[in-house]
Amino acid sequence: MLIGLTGGIGSGKSAVADALQVRGADVIDADAISHALTAPGGAALPAIRAAFGDAAITSDGALNRAWMREQVFANEALRQQLNGILHPMIRTQCLARIAQGIGCYRLLVVPLMVESGHWLAMLDRLLVVDCTEEMQVQRVRMRSGLDDAAVRAIMARQASRAQRRAAADDLIFNGGTLSDLHEQALALHARYRALAEHASR
Repeated sequence: MLIGLTGGIGSGKSAVADALQVRGADVIDADAISHALTAPGGAALPAIRAAFGDAAITSDGALNRAWMREQVFANEALRQQLNGILHPMIRTQCLARIAQGIGCYRLLVVPLMVESGHWLAMLDRLLVVDCTEEMQVQRVRMRSGLDDAAVRAIMARQASRAQRRAAADDLIFNGGTLSDLHEQALALHARYRALAEHASR
């Protein structure tokens, strides 16, 4: 069984994914795959260098994320060009890992799951992690050092809370403590395991 997990930046997707992974879910994280593709020696770097030039690569051979962020936020065509390089590679690796999974169910974590659309048809259920926009801004600012305007610019390129909630089969509201979040995740894990066991009979 394939469960999709998504949510806006700073919503707590990673905490939910970690909680489900330790309980036996196979986690396929599109962001982690993207980071590996753009780390030193990553498979996407030759194409990125060819498209964007040497400035796109840091001295240690990784993607220059700060430079690239400035380029793509100022130019939609460049953002589409970068996505055209990365997204097919990410998709290929996600599909391979889904096929190889041996856990009690697969959990596909994609930040732009609702926006991209093509993953939704594959899912058995979609889990959305939600919180207020003010919480998103505060959390991202604290962990990344970006100012409020930069965080809100990122959020503006993502689906709205209402759009994600409308697409969700299951919803976790991450507005309390980490313990509260884990309790909600544990309840859903039990449900997903039961559904997966029933489907395999």
